[in-house]
Amino acid sequence: MMIAAIGLANPVFYSLSNLFDLCKSSTVVGLFALGVLVVLVSGGIDVSFAAIGAFSMYVTSRTLLALDFHGSAVIAFLLAGIIGLSLGLFNAVFVAFFRLPTLIVTLGSASLFRGLLLGFIGTTIVNNLPEGMVRFSKLTMWNSTLANGTTTGLSWSFLLFVLAALLVGLLLQRTMLGRGIYAMGGNLVAAERAGFNIRRRQLFIYGFVGLLSGVAGIVHACTMRNANPFDLVGMELNVIAAVVLGGAGITGGRGTVLGTVLGVFLIVTINNSLILLDVPSYWQKVVTGLVILVSTGITARSRAQRVRGVGLC
Repeated sequence: MMIAAIGLANPVFYSLSNLFDLCKSSTVVGLFALGVLVVLVSGGIDVSFAAIGAFSMYVTSRTLLALDFHGSAVIAFLLAGIIGLSLGLFNAVFVAFFRLPTLIVTLGSASLFRGLLLGFIGTTIVNNLPEGMVRFSKLTMWNSTLANGTTTGLSWSFLLFVLAALLVGLLLQRTMLGRGIYAMGGNLVAAERAGFNIRRRQLFIYGFVGLLSGVAGIVHACTMRNANPFDLVGMELNVIAAVVLGGAGITGGRGTVLGTVLGVFLIVTINNSLILLDVPSYWQKVVTGLVILVSTGITARSRAQRVRGVGLC
C-alpha cells in the first residue's frame, strides 16, 4: 500500500534507476542487519557494528594507500573482514568469559573503537581510495540504457548482500550451530543444559557480526568513493529497526532472514520515498519512528492475542 501510494505521488519511484538505487542503498544496511539478526536471535544485542564498520573501512583504506597497493578489491575486503572479526572477538571475550551484559559491552566498545580511530589513526577524509576499491565501485551486474540516453546499472555490491543473506539463512535454519543460537535466545540455561557450548557460540556470534561489519564498511567506502571516519555513525537505529520490523524478537529466540531482508527494504524504501517527495530530512526520522511504533505495536498485540487464545484452549 505504501509503495503504491508513493508511486502515484511520484512515478519516478518505479523507474529502473531508482530501483537500482534502492538495491544499492540496501546493501550496507542489509549486511549490518544480518549480523544484528544473529545477535538478537541469540538473546543479545550489539550496537558497536557501525563503529566496527567505520574502523575497518578507514584503517584498511589508509593501510593499502600506505603500501601503495594497486591490486584487487578482494584484498581490501579480506583485510577489513579480518579487522572486523578481531574487533568482534574483542566484544565476545567480555560476553563469553566475563558474562557481562551485551548492551553494556557493545556500548563501551563502540565508544572505545571510535575514540581509538579518531584519536590515534586519523580524522582526515580519504578521497583517493586504492585503485581496486575504485574499480569495484564502478562494476555493475546489469546495465540498461534509459529513455534519456543515460546508462544505469545494478551494482555488484548488492550481490554481497544476497550471498550473505543466503549464508545466514543456511546457518540459522540448516545447521546445529544455528539451532543452538535459537536455543540460547529461547532460554540460555536450558540451552546449556541441553549440551550446547554457549561460550563457543558467543565467540562465533560476535566475531561473525564483526566480520560482516568490516565488509559493510568497505562497501560503504566504495559506494561513497571515499573513506570518512565520521561516516556510519547513527545507523544503529535504522538497522535494529529493520531487524525488529522483520519479526526478530528483542528478547531472543525469534527471527528470520526473509523477515530481516523485508525489514531492510521497508526502511530503505521509506527513506528513499521521502526524499523523492521532497520531505525535509528531519521529518524522515519522525516517519521512521512512527512506522516502527505502529508496526511493532500491531505485531506485539497480535502475538499477545494468540498467546491468550492458546491459554484459553
